[in-house]
Amino acid sequence: MTKTIAILGAGAWGTALAIQAARAGRRVTLWARDPAVAAAIAATRENARYLPGITLPAAVTVTADANVALNGAALALLVVPAQALAGVLSAMPVRAVPLLACCKGVEAGSLRLPLEVVAALRPGVPAGVLSGPNFAHEVARGLPAAAVVAAADASLRESGLALLSSAAFRLYGGEDPIGAEVGGAAKNVIAIAAGAVIGAGLGENARAALVTRGLAELSRLAVALGGRAETAAGLTGLGDLMLTCAGPGSRNMSLGLALGRGDSLASVLAGRAGVTEGVTTAPAIVARAAAAGVELPICEAVADLVAERITVPEAMARLLARPRRAE
Repeated sequence: MTKTIAILGAGAWGTALAIQAARAGRRVTLWARDPAVAAAIAATRENARYLPGITLPAAVTVTADANVALNGAALALLVVPAQALAGVLSAMPVRAVPLLACCKGVEAGSLRLPLEVVAALRPGVPAGVLSGPNFAHEVARGLPAAAVVAAADASLRESGLALLSSAAFRLYGGEDPIGAEVGGAAKNVIAIAAGAVIGAGLGENARAALVTRGLAELSRLAVALGGRAETAAGLTGLGDLMLTCAGPGSRNMSLGLALGRGDSLASVLAGRAGVTEGVTTAPAIVARAAAAGVELPICEAVADLVAERITVPEAMARLLARPRRAE
């Protein structure tokens, strides 16, 4: 019997994962919070707002009813913005369905990582993360990609790999969900800095140095929170960081690029359909790191930049003026 995957969230990444799960041979229920959005996607078989021109496979059913989405599901993917995760999960019916969090960020206020939100709202339910260097439009088109299913529960890791892998979407199991979550959150913040450097005309040398030191920041924080240093060198760390800091399709890098050119944050965000997670995550990850006794100078600079407390040249001058130290 063909197993069903529930995809909770019909943005670009949720829609892409629905297409990928169908490609992997699964039945899929794609849940959208707005009934009008669900109806439009179901009628046109296309998510015109986020993935125009890409047709949903016949195996994908679209609904705004969470009970329908979760009924009989072997696995549920939480594909909503990190800042919306608690609200969406609180409103969902309680089901004993294993969960994979596919969002990247740190919750403002509580400073929780996604799996900490899940543990608080669904205690005892097996949960992990799906993370890696993936642009939604490329996965939707079936271009080669890789990602990690990271979970403490070995059976959940194996289930995720078996249910979602296909020839062009290579999944690896990971035993360090904390490291994967920190990598996914920090890379969005660092990508804003990388884009700002290029937008301000500070050069590729500066971007390379910033991204490398950013990798050191996310590694330090992961270890402080109970993760593993080596995770930073993998797909959920270095891989995701490379893609987000250099790919023109990155919302966070492109936002930094605009800020570096002198655009205001409000004007950039006003012209966007999707969420730029790094904006809200920047101050949250800095606060979480401070509570753990970890210094994140690049993330701190980005937090000040998006709060409009400093300019890009001032941020760079502050980073360059830091005391000399061994790498």
